[in-house]
Amino acid sequence: MYLVIITWLYVTLMMAVAEATSSTGSLLGALVTFVLYGLLPMGIVAYILGTPGRKRAIKAREQAQQAAYDAQQAAQQAPAPMASPVEPSPEAASAAVSVAPDAGDHAAAATQGPLVAPVRKEP
Repeated sequence: MYLVIITWLYVTLMMAVAEATSSTGSLLGALVTFVLYGLLPMGIVAYILGTPGRKRAIKAREQAQQAAYDAQQAAQQAPAPMASPVEPSPEAASAAVSVAPDAGDHAAAATQGPLVAPVRKEP
């Protein structure tokens, strides 16, 4: 990919030099030739052809961040080693087990003030 871009920039540079050294040419014309025939099109081509590489880099970075996050979460959730070899009592073991907040299988409700009318079916 880079070989084609470098080659085309060389060709347009030679076109610009020919424009600048021509008896009817000018430096401004050479600059416009190089920018419009060389830099602008090859910049667009390089951007388009570089898209898959950028996507791979983004995906690799996201996977590395996810792996670091997962390792951090696993380290935080790992049980701490106990200082004494004595087993905890059953009450302490049941207190350590947590229940999901929505384990009650009912909708959460809040108290409603007197300004809110109850919702009911039409008679």
